[in-house]
Amino acid sequence: MMTDLRLDPDSVPAFYRSYVVRVKEGNALDALRNSGREAQELVRSVPATLADHRYSEGKWSIRETLCHMMDAERVFAYRALRFARNDPTPLPGFEQDDYATEANAAARSPERLAEEMARLRAATIDLYESFTPEMLRRAGVANNNHVTVLAIGFVIAGHDRHHLAVLREHYLSGAAPES
Repeated sequence: MMTDLRLDPDSVPAFYRSYVVRVKEGNALDALRNSGREAQELVRSVPATLADHRYSEGKWSIRETLCHMMDAERVFAYRALRFARNDPTPLPGFEQDDYATEANAAARSPERLAEEMARLRAATIDLYESFTPEMLRRAGVANNNHVTVLAIGFVIAGHDRHHLAVLREHYLSGAAPES
């Protein structure tokens, strides 16, 4: 059963360890469910007047950050699917800044983004619920890093928590609404 599989943080590529250490749950499904709830709580609390707020010049807006979180989850889930299906093809990385400029974030309300995030997370959870323990142990190469399907589930949850912390600390802590 999936809940019996534990992740060794040392088995995660160094680039993703800062995300994985944010996950305290013992299994990927609980981490995905809980981080999804945390994201919903935060996103649904963002006033529309702050949607385009940037805490510094050159930083993503709140909307752009939310779109980035979803783009990354989609990429990570795709990698997990490919590796779980025993596809040995090495997968490329993706340039997050290029994706962010093409996400059409400004045309999407925080409410709509919250709904989309909820549906995306439900689909990711469905995907992870379909994996057998053998599938979760499978691995592949993405962005020149060897990573397991199990680790990717923890990375998705930890990546969310990383950006939720950034949103709380830099965007929503004392931010004034845009006029």
